[in-house]
Amino acid sequence: MADEPLEIGEITVSDWYAHTDKMAEASFLTIARRLPSLIGQAMRLAWRAGPRDTVAVIVLNLLGGVFTAFGLLATTGVLTALFSEGPTPDRVVAALPSLALVAGAAALRTAVQAGAGWAQSRLDPQVSRLTEERLYGLTSRVELVAYDDPDFHDALQRARLRGVSMADSVVTSAIDVVTALVGLAAVAGVLGVLHPVLLPLLLLAVLPDAWAAVRSARMRYTTLFALIPANRRKWIIADLLANREPAAEVRSFTMRGFLLRMYDAVARAEQEVLLRLAMRQTITRLAGEALGGLGGGLVYLALGVLLAVGSIPLAVAGTAVLAIRQGQASLGNLMYATNRLYEEGLYFTDFLDFCADAERRLSTPRPAEAPEGFARIRADDITFSYPGSGQPALRGVSVEIRAGEVIAFVGENGSGKTTLAKILSGLYEPDGGRVTWDDVDLRDVDPEAVRRRTAVIAQDHTRWPLTARYNITMGTERGEDALDAAARVAGADEVVAELPHGYRTLLDRRFKDGQELSGGQWQRIAVARGFHRDEPLLICDEPTAALDARAEHALFERIRDHSDGRTVLLITHRLASVRYADRIYVLDHGKVIEEGAHAALMALGGLYAELYTLQAAAYQDFRA
Repeated sequence: MADEPLEIGEITVSDWYAHTDKMAEASFLTIARRLPSLIGQAMRLAWRAGPRDTVAVIVLNLLGGVFTAFGLLATTGVLTALFSEGPTPDRVVAALPSLALVAGAAALRTAVQAGAGWAQSRLDPQVSRLTEERLYGLTSRVELVAYDDPDFHDALQRARLRGVSMADSVVTSAIDVVTALVGLAAVAGVLGVLHPVLLPLLLLAVLPDAWAAVRSARMRYTTLFALIPANRRKWIIADLLANREPAAEVRSFTMRGFLLRMYDAVARAEQEVLLRLAMRQTITRLAGEALGGLGGGLVYLALGVLLAVGSIPLAVAGTAVLAIRQGQASLGNLMYATNRLYEEGLYFTDFLDFCADAERRLSTPRPAEAPEGFARIRADDITFSYPGSGQPALRGVSVEIRAGEVIAFVGENGSGKTTLAKILSGLYEPDGGRVTWDDVDLRDVDPEAVRRRTAVIAQDHTRWPLTARYNITMGTERGEDALDAAARVAGADEVVAELPHGYRTLLDRRFKDGQELSGGQWQRIAVARGFHRDEPLLICDEPTAALDARAEHALFERIRDHSDGRTVLLITHRLASVRYADRIYVLDHGKVIEEGAHAALMALGGLYAELYTLQAAAYQDFRA
């Protein structure tokens, strides 16, 4: 029904507005106290990204302030000549030298400001590149277990969503603050030279505008904070209307009208709040301008008094008016840049905090060399718990794998099979116990070196938005023969043969000429990826999850035939596929409770025999 009330549940706070509440509560003094630290962080980052451009930006902006001050002082000479006694032509001629100085100062200021802008435009992409490389360099190096830590994940999301994108903006805002301060300092210096009493007049003229700018900014941030739920809901509804994944169901269930009605309800509520904000900001600006006008009137009154008592000449008063106008413009720029720098600095601090935490999570340098191969892999009394988990995933597990064997890990979901495999391959480090390849303890070896000796065929493999070639080779080119052999063993050669550009076909339909594969076709590509690596340890974690029965049978036959001296660790729920394994380890709630060959385990009559019998009975019932 069109008039039916809409129910939209509350959704987790968006990281995009994570610090809006801090901005809403911050006073200008709070912001001012944090400015030196933020400017220092921004300048250090800018220096690392492009030292020459950083120096150019700072020096040119300082020169711009110098030329501003010089131009204002030269204006005094112009006004003095114009206000002097004598014929007008003579006064104009007398003012020409000072006019030339004013014009020269303006031209030089324009030139150095253009140079500063050019240097800053060069600096921005360098800062962005530096911060992105730092972030992704760390995220790809931290230990895998970090991604199982909710705190790490939340910090990463904040750093990615706004922290990185704020880096160049923080530098730009810091430079804008410095530029505005230089402008104010130039004006203050000019007024101080002209007459000491003129400095307080500058404050009288600019403070009302400062009050209005700060109050208007706080209104905006407070309103945006209140609108966070509405914005979250709009984003989610927009995703449902515009993303590929829900597109089919939106049409199947004719959800378009309902979703648009929901979007309109939220958008209208947001619009009303923003319209009220516009009215409040307008009133605030009018009050600021009224107070500014009163302050300006007091300034002119004070200048009139100074003129009347002969404290300053008329030319100096005219220059003071121009300087105060210039100061008001610089103050407006300062207010805007300061608010931006503080807000962006909060998000940029998230990036810095994340990087510091990620660096603490990096593995320390390790002296031992990774073995090229092994005669035996042993795991002795392994314990392991995921971050924040109250129960250990592995408890006192010991297994042995000899070179050339086919070993199977079986058990129900959550028994610890995949966790144990990741520990054996160096992806996780155990909390207790040790893993050795022959006599080499993996704690003494660079984990990256261990991973290079391991090939993995994973159930939850990544569908890389790359060509078919790179989806198999993963950037490790070993020639066409190795590529063809791996594809042929996995049955991926049949998949590639159907692609319009063969191995050069991009496997992502979001790009032009890209192709999408079915789940089974992707599974074959992932299997070929594992075979192509050709390392001494091959881990197959549910490698047939997306395959039909015929393809599954063929794949297990190929794994047995292709092992050819390789050590194969097979993890699967389909127990008919492991009956030919040299040894089977049965895990339950993080412990090894049975081990042996298929026949011995069946004779034992334990968990393995129960699970195998249940699966076999299901097939027998189906035949019946």
